[in-house]
Amino acid sequence: MASAASAFTSDNVQVFLAVLDHGSFSAAARSLSRVPSAVSMTIGLLEAELDLQLFDRSTREPRPTAAARALEPQARLLAQQLAQLNHLAESMQMGLEERLTFAIAPELLSTNWADALTPLMAEFPALAVEVLAAPQTDALQLVHSGRAHLALVFERPAIDGREDFQEMGQETLVAVMSPQYTPWTDAQAELGPGARLTTERLALARQILVASRDPQQTDLRFVFSRQLWRTDSHLAALSLISAGLGWGWLPKGLVESHIHAGSLLEIPVDNISNGSTLFVDWVWSRERALGLGAQRFIALMRARRSRGAAP
Repeated sequence: MASAASAFTSDNVQVFLAVLDHGSFSAAARSLSRVPSAVSMTIGLLEAELDLQLFDRSTREPRPTAAARALEPQARLLAQQLAQLNHLAESMQMGLEERLTFAIAPELLSTNWADALTPLMAEFPALAVEVLAAPQTDALQLVHSGRAHLALVFERPAIDGREDFQEMGQETLVAVMSPQYTPWTDAQAELGPGARLTTERLALARQILVASRDPQQTDLRFVFSRQLWRTDSHLAALSLISAGLGWGWLPKGLVESHIHAGSLLEIPVDNISNGSTLFVDWVWSRERALGLGAQRFIALMRARRSRGAAP
């Protein structure tokens, strides 16, 4: 008698499940394009190796025994895993990545970027996914270096010929501060309840900037103040701003609940409107071919955009 660990094979598991599903050796044989005697022999050999009766043959059609029903769930799981393994191997032959890596600007982590992963996982259930949070310039560098396949970032000030992109949607950045931040309380004391801050006043106040770890890689579009505190995390920026240590630009979707609760203030600015709406893009490198997973993800994002799905 063989050990139970070595008795099952991909073939006899397929035959075992076919008999369970179709109720007879002949029907299972038809479903597998085999002759009934071959199916009967396969089940007989499996029973001999296991030293277990799997089907009661005392009636017109074989009936599963208690042992067969006990083995059925694991047999189905094994068949599913084998199918996934074969699908993964075939997909890798077609160019599927071993692991699909996203680099995402921290301010955009709260957007619905993951929605397109649901149909992608249905198509490639064994595909491993890695998500890296990195300030925008760092996320783009991860793509250019090949460490990441796709980066989710705000629109860039200029087109980079090394990059291709697919627009995902839009996000609005608003300038916020704590109602207890000293420059704001000073302005209220000086100008009254309807106080508004000019950009000149903001330039003198401490700004909390979400930026690259490399000071040379700074998006100057949102640098207003002469005194900067830098962080590579939007959550760290939110904590610093909420503590009254400075003001900063943060995604409206992230701070809206704090504004409604009164713990943050959307800064009333005197000479400009508060709020910059930027496009949000998935970016990849033109200098290396995308794998199958990245290609399908981009196609799914394009399909969502064409249907008018919310960003």
